[in-house]
Amino acid sequence: MLKKSVYVLVMSLMLVSFLAACGSKEKETAASGEKKGGEFVFASSGLYPPFNYSDNNKLVGFDVEIGTAIAEELGMEPKPVTNPWQTIIAALQADKFHAIIGSMAITDERLKEVNFTEPYYESGAQVFVSEDNNSIKSVDDLKDKRIGVVVSSTFEENAKEYTDDVKTYDSDVTALQDLMVKGRLDAVITDQLVGMYAIKENDLKIKKVGEPIYLDQMGIAIRKEDEKLLEDVNKALETLKENGKYGEISEKYFGEDISK
Repeated sequence: MLKKSVYVLVMSLMLVSFLAACGSKEKETAASGEKKGGEFVFASSGLYPPFNYSDNNKLVGFDVEIGTAIAEELGMEPKPVTNPWQTIIAALQADKFHAIIGSMAITDERLKEVNFTEPYYESGAQVFVSEDNNSIKSVDDLKDKRIGVVVSSTFEENAKEYTDDVKTYDSDVTALQDLMVKGRLDAVITDQLVGMYAIKENDLKIKKVGEPIYLDQMGIAIRKEDEKLLEDVNKALETLKENGKYGEISEKYFGEDISK
């Protein structure tokens, strides 16, 4: 009986020592900055420069860098992935990734399906036409014209307010390029920042018409059931704005802090 008691006591002490060592190791790991939270997988279309696009087979852009910075704030490894825009919300709901960081506008319709963080930037729906088009000077001139938009975007619904002749594309650049092909399109409605970037980077002979039709607030979409993640991502975004990291990323792409 005595031997058994001694054995139990020794084993108990060994267990306590083991748990203490594990706890100490975890603290040391946390202090060293080693990531223990796994991967933070976030999705975009990958077809929306300068926010998310492929460069030498690598996913890059403003959204990608913001997502990467958020992952680092969460203590997780960033893993940006692409998904077709038409099915991106369904894929999020199917738990294929943690979040959509792809310049998704916050709308009442989308809020029925997912939660959104606080807006991380704001931009407007802009009309673009070819440089030699002088017949379209405002949105009032869009009636019955052929308008190009990205499929399943908020711009598609907006275009339908002016015409039944709406042509959809997988990317903004493709739509904007079609403006220069006579007879294909009369106008394109897309994000103002995206359009101006595309003109500059691709030397497109197109121009914007008037002021933005409206302003969209862009948010990070997260599954309804992931309430803690929503809270954590919001906190990470706030930290990035306060410590200057957000501004640094924004300056790189737009020459200014677009959060302000």
